[in-house]
Amino acid sequence: MSFDEMDVDTIWMDGEFVDWDEAQIHVLTHGLHYGSGVFEGVRCYDTENGPAIFRWEEHLERLYDSCKPYDLEIDHDPEELTEATKTLIREQDLASCYVRPIAFYGYESLGVSPGDCPTRTAIAAWPWGAYLGDEALENGVEVMVSSWRKHASSQIPTNAKTTGLYVNSMLAGEEARRNGFAEAIVLNKEGNVAEGPGENLFMVKDGEIFTPGLAESILDGITRDSVITLAEELGHEVHDQATISRGELNTADELFFTGSAAEVTPIRQVDNVEIGDGGRGPVTEEIQSRFFDVVNRRTDDYEEWFDYVEA
Repeated sequence: MSFDEMDVDTIWMDGEFVDWDEAQIHVLTHGLHYGSGVFEGVRCYDTENGPAIFRWEEHLERLYDSCKPYDLEIDHDPEELTEATKTLIREQDLASCYVRPIAFYGYESLGVSPGDCPTRTAIAAWPWGAYLGDEALENGVEVMVSSWRKHASSQIPTNAKTTGLYVNSMLAGEEARRNGFAEAIVLNKEGNVAEGPGENLFMVKDGEIFTPGLAESILDGITRDSVITLAEELGHEVHDQATISRGELNTADELFFTGSAAEVTPIRQVDNVEIGDGGRGPVTEEIQSRFFDVVNRRTDDYEEWFDYVEA
């Protein structure tokens, strides 16, 4: 669904609510030319107690932390961003939606150094269903290992969610789709598994769960952290600093992606090799079921993970 087909009409920008079509920047904006911005992707779920933003505080903390390597200074405190986000969701009558805060160097000069370029900040919210499709949540997706490698943390800070870095993700994802796959898996410079273009990756093998650690140049995903917590609660042993070789993908019992957009999505095939029984495995299904019970508030557990819009 395109934005023109959605019933959304407002964006918060630099302290003001503006018409969706008026939320514009100059063509010589520094962030447009050099990717000098940071952002977040956050889910808001429709619950019996109204819309609830999932782990909002952790996402905001990561947004501000992502600014630090780039000397970006957001001119608005977390409380203002929180109230702006809740107002956007309320005023547009969004029950379940995706929230995109972004901060970037704006228009002033166009050298590589941002110089005196101001920091611009915006927040948008809109309805967004399953990232890789509703069917993918049940049946899984077919993926390929991309020929593009993930940049190393010694080159660019991989723990910062930086706009320009997602060119790497776009290249990997589009390569996969051109070859008939739904998504990609990206290896790091050593040739070990890093993550998906916009997702962290988990592997199930012999009853245990493995996911690449931060040393593998991954983003420290908030959904990843949530799934680790839920999996351990369910009694699974989780190795969250694992090194996973490309070959281990093919011999895994189960694989799945996690992410704010992807949520918990099974992987049924890698490079035309069927994973496990070629569908959603039992461990993935158990974790996925528990995850959706929690985020849809069918349980009172993990109440601290939610920020209610109407509160």
